[in-house]
Amino acid sequence: MGTAAQPWETEPPGGQGQGRQSPLGNKAPWASRDSNYDCGVPECLFCGIAAGDVPATKVLDSERTIAFRDISPQAPVHVLVIPKSHYPNVGTLAAAGDGLLDEVVAQAHKVAVAEGIEDRGYRVVFNTGREGGQTVAHVHAHVLGGRPMAWPPG
Repeated sequence: MGTAAQPWETEPPGGQGQGRQSPLGNKAPWASRDSNYDCGVPECLFCGIAAGDVPATKVLDSERTIAFRDISPQAPVHVLVIPKSHYPNVGTLAAAGDGLLDEVVAQAHKVAVAEGIEDRGYRVVFNTGREGGQTVAHVHAHVLGGRPMAWPPG
């Protein structure tokens, strides 16, 4: 697998729109100028989703987290849970120590309940880094279920 950026890392579904200048000098096509949400990384796709600037099919929403359906599901239920604040990976989220990692995991369980898979079983996965399979540099938990899960994964 090459190191080229994936389309969802550089541009949201639906193409370009009005951009907001980021601190790095890049423009985030999906970050509207009038957005009242600033995650600090306007070129991040998931920050755009959290801000409401990028469309997503929401499953659950809380003060500090949002859960939405994966655009490339790997199971009948495949929902991503993200913090609305930007953390590049689960290690940085854990190091923050403000209880947000607990909230993300609790929200993952609420997704399983909402999707009706809590009793049958489900998997929660945090991919971290390139070799770990992380394709968007904003921490996210995958909630997978609705079918038997094989082991080992990948």
